[in-house]
Amino acid sequence: MNRGRVLFIDDEAELCTAAEEWLGVCGFAVTSFTAPDVAIAQVDPATFDCVVTDVRMPGLDGLAVLEHFRDRAPDLPVVLLTGHGDVPLAVGAMRSGAHDFIEKPYDAELLVAVLDRAVERRRLGRELTRLRQAAGGTELEDRLVGLSPAMVELRRSVLQLANIDVDVLVTGETGTGKEVIARALHDFGGRARGQFVAINCAAIPETVFESEMFGHARGAFTGAAGERIGKLEYARGGTVFLDEIESMPLALQAKVLRAIQERSIEPLGSNASRPIDVRFIAASKVDLRAESEAGRFRPDLYFRLSTVELPVPSLRQRREDVPLLFALFASRAAQRFGIEATQPYRLPADMAVSDWPGNVRELKAVAERSVLGLGSNGVGQESAASSRTLAAQVAAFEAAVIEQALRDAAGSTALAAERLGLARRTLNEKIARYGLRADADIDS
Repeated sequence: MNRGRVLFIDDEAELCTAAEEWLGVCGFAVTSFTAPDVAIAQVDPATFDCVVTDVRMPGLDGLAVLEHFRDRAPDLPVVLLTGHGDVPLAVGAMRSGAHDFIEKPYDAELLVAVLDRAVERRRLGRELTRLRQAAGGTELEDRLVGLSPAMVELRRSVLQLANIDVDVLVTGETGTGKEVIARALHDFGGRARGQFVAINCAAIPETVFESEMFGHARGAFTGAAGERIGKLEYARGGTVFLDEIESMPLALQAKVLRAIQERSIEPLGSNASRPIDVRFIAASKVDLRAESEAGRFRPDLYFRLSTVELPVPSLRQRREDVPLLFALFASRAAQRFGIEATQPYRLPADMAVSDWPGNVRELKAVAERSVLGLGSNGVGQESAASSRTLAAQVAAFEAAVIEQALRDAAGSTALAAERLGLARRTLNEKIARYGLRADADIDS
């Protein structure tokens, strides 16, 4: 059994020999040096999982060794061996990147336990690097993560369509990442310098829809004290993303169709037509052809939008991507929450056969709850929570309370802050820290 490769540096030859023998028996492969300058000159950090170095040594001390390896291999854990009087110095070194410190004379079992944690951390870092590399090395592959044939084809289609100034209909189930696709089409195309204006068609009341979309002239209605530019005109040179377009009332679909066909708008209360230079990308979670045949969606608008239709696969259609996505979401969540991973994140066994009705959005939530020590339904798991530090358990509880408060307040941070007795700025900071921002209406 190989528990890891350890570089051991101490100017006492007897201590090096003893460490090699004991750690070797325990399953570690140990290389020792009594001269730190020779060690840093000869050692390739990539071949080791952990460095153990004494702090007090003639010539080059342990802090210099730490600085050297921190510069060459930031993810290589360095453990410091200190005398009793060096503890404050070692604590300061941990703030500078040391993994841990052990006081001399050290307990052999404690050293093994510290090394196990350090090696696991190093291997976790390597695993995450491998996963990121496996997902691809380009920015697009970082956004549209997946090794499945469906995702490879989707990335190819996005790159092909990005520079073609044609309107696109993105279809897919809830949570598959339709807005991510729309943003990629914008960012990797010729309109990247323009605005990306996302409009949720289900969220704009019908009474103000025209004003929001097309703008209005001064005096167009009671309260219209001045002229207002609509979202379509504001997106000039860029992209308009019409999300959940199936929710747009039929009476308004005709007006949007005209704007798409004519590439011009007429602000409310104005007789002057204004040209708009935008690309339209629409998204729907339902079959718009079926909706149009049923009379719930205008057929002419459907045919206008569906010149190019880009389907986004569900997680059920690319199950091989689930472990990769889970590991990436969990590692990002751990970094955001300030939680140090003690082992590689693995998909919970009870979720391995899930149909993922919420798709990527659901998987991301499961990964974040797993990092916080919560169950797949957000309920605390005693076994998971008990292995977390007090700070991690407190953070998990606070995140769950805030998430519930936001849900009860229909996403309004103003109302949630009032109910929680927090300043809105404080609540906004906590929402950002715990990654709840996507589900909340952040008030400034």
